[in-house]
Amino acid sequence: MDVQKVALRPMTPSEYRAATELREDETTRELAGLMPEELARDRARQGTARFLPDGLATARHHLVVAENDSGETVGTAWIGPDPRTEAGTSTSAWLYHIRVRPPYRRQGYGAAILSAAEQLVAREGMTELALNVFGGNEAAIALYRRSGYDVSAMYLSKQVRE
Repeated sequence: MDVQKVALRPMTPSEYRAATELREDETTRELAGLMPEELARDRARQGTARFLPDGLATARHHLVVAENDSGETVGTAWIGPDPRTEAGTSTSAWLYHIRVRPPYRRQGYGAAILSAAEQLVAREGMTELALNVFGGNEAAIALYRRSGYDVSAMYLSKQVRE
């Protein structure tokens, strides 16, 4: 597989709206396995409202489009402050979301976007980029492992019935 490179640029308002809709739909699908779909959709929307109260203008958050060498949009990412820490006190950033557009998947663009996100936060003086991933998302887990990410916490759950 070729080593891909991407350039990150800020999302436009229309790109932000589309990315938010896709992200909330993906989150809803993931959470719907754990709760009723309507509740899952509400949770996804609440997450956006909580972490991006000012949308694109939310301080310290980067909502970016990844473009390849040909200028094609290959994906998006949302990078911001680590939600596990008090605002402004951490040297850890958080990857809230990363998405590779379907025609560009399995071509190395996920790793390229991740690398560009790491470079972005390093330029801002951050020393760590952390993230959360759903346990069933094997492709994402494999990407993170290949990219040098280690498990720092693990939550396990099981559906129980009477």
